[in-house]
Amino acid sequence: MGRRTARTPAIRVDTTPSGPTTRPRPDTVAVEEPLEIRVDGTPLTTTMRTPGDDFDLALGWLLSERAISQAEDVAAMMHCTDVDESGSPTFNVVEVTLTPGAELAEGVSARRSYTSSACGICGSESIEAVMNADTPDLRASGGDVRVDPEVLCGLVDTMRAHQVGFDRTGGVHAAALFTTDGDLVALREDIGRHNAVDKLVGWAAREGRSLRRDHVLLVSGRAGFELVQKCVLAGVPVMAAVSAPTSLAVDLADRAGLTLVGFLRPPRFTVYSGAERLGVS
Repeated sequence: MGRRTARTPAIRVDTTPSGPTTRPRPDTVAVEEPLEIRVDGTPLTTTMRTPGDDFDLALGWLLSERAISQAEDVAAMMHCTDVDESGSPTFNVVEVTLTPGAELAEGVSARRSYTSSACGICGSESIEAVMNADTPDLRASGGDVRVDPEVLCGLVDTMRAHQVGFDRTGGVHAAALFTTDGDLVALREDIGRHNAVDKLVGWAAREGRSLRRDHVLLVSGRAGFELVQKCVLAGVPVMAAVSAPTSLAVDLADRAGLTLVGFLRPPRFTVYSGAERLGVS
């Protein structure tokens, strides 16, 4: 269904006191291709992504954008076999068919957008519109969830050991879903942070797996607003990132009752909200 990595000519340069030395060598890079998501024949968005897990990505995007309210709204998904200049199929279009009676949320068709690999909420009319949307309260569904700090620290090495795409290219992000006991449930990689999370959300929805209790989401980069938003909407009570959160991310996490951890770099981390789930309040 499309290559996830590609080989490309490159030049390795080493600087030395006597001047740079060069060595031509092929290198492995992450593939970046557009994915257009259509619903009942109407194009809704085009996102730049790493090919693979496209149905999970499409369903996860529809749920994260609140375009649909539940996975059961989708009757079928299929690749449209579009072709490139050489006539080879690209599998860069996913056609989603809704179940009879299901409809897209009001206003979604008007938010047709292009989404880069760096941004997850470009389709929203404004930050204010996103912030003012109804926010689930995770205190109700995950209020009694507890995660041992040592278990949390152990998640980083587990995720890193399963980042196959990163090992080959150094150019993809990872999102990993764990149980609160530290068991890896699923991991997805993509050039886009938000795509990796959408792939996880879509996978869980297609598997009929609820994320509203006893799960931890770990992301390989920073915890931006759009990633926290996706975590909250999926109902995951604990989110951790190896890098920093943003101010909007912290505000949303606090309002939604999400436990948000940043700078998860064993043996330490920083808690920005929901410290009671970690027993460190």
